[in-house]
Amino acid sequence: MKIFMTGGYGFVGSALTRFLLDKGHEITSLIRGETKAKLLPPKVAWVSGDPNTEGTWQASVAGHDVLINLAGATIFQRWTPQYKKLLRDSRILTTRHLVEAIPRDEASRVTLISTSAVGYYGPTGDEELGENAPAGSDFLAHLALDWEIEALKAEQKGARVVITRFGVVFGKEGGALQQMILPFRFFMGGPLGDGHQWFSWIHIQDLCRGAAHVIENADLRGPVNFTAPVPVRNRDLVRAIGNQLRRPSFMPAPGFMIRLIFGEFGSVLLAGQRVVPRLLMSRGFQFSYPDVKSALADILRD
Repeated sequence: MKIFMTGGYGFVGSALTRFLLDKGHEITSLIRGETKAKLLPPKVAWVSGDPNTEGTWQASVAGHDVLINLAGATIFQRWTPQYKKLLRDSRILTTRHLVEAIPRDEASRVTLISTSAVGYYGPTGDEELGENAPAGSDFLAHLALDWEIEALKAEQKGARVVITRFGVVFGKEGGALQQMILPFRFFMGGPLGDGHQWFSWIHIQDLCRGAAHVIENADLRGPVNFTAPVPVRNRDLVRAIGNQLRRPSFMPAPGFMIRLIFGEFGSVLLAGQRVVPRLLMSRGFQFSYPDVKSALADILRD
């Protein structure tokens, strides 16, 4: 298939691009400036443009079978008012302009796979959350909801829309895990706050396989949780990291310190969600790394 991708040179986008190329798909990546082209595999076609604005890049969407929307600034940063605006614009505007670019005469054969996040559900304690759970009420939940609404507008053109709600993505070449393990290197690893909060995650390989599963199953549409089937509490995650790295994991980062450093985002880190991929599991999708122990053994092995 011919696939058009935004965010194709980031941590997730790079891995997914390589995976889909290996499966024989053709990839066109939207990049900001020609210098970004050096980050793409040689077989990837590219078009230069800013997805936050309308432009000539939109004409390149025509003729593609699948659109994969991965663009969006990272949430792992202190949320100033200016940064919260960047978080919204980098998701809402990009998605809006991508949907606008879908040609009406081709829309009925187009699949839009648009990223969202488990932050959609808001902080929910120990409640197990499938795709039918309602949206939360905090900033991140409102952001995810608005993001999804923009993507679902493609259905009005006749496109198939799949919303992939990502958990925290684990991989060897970037992502949150590489930041999480730094304190362990200095024998200072430990839980965030009391460590009781749930942590929903997914191995990058299972994410890529899940995306291929969505592409290949044309009857799948709507929200799909992209998380491992076994979420883990933060304290158990850091214990597993410590065991894999052979480092102590008992040095907690106090909740007040997390909030002081990260502000509003600190409260998100101390809350979490217990999300499960009910739709993928009901369709027989087999995770290569269903639990955190097997995932960390693969990613952190020497």
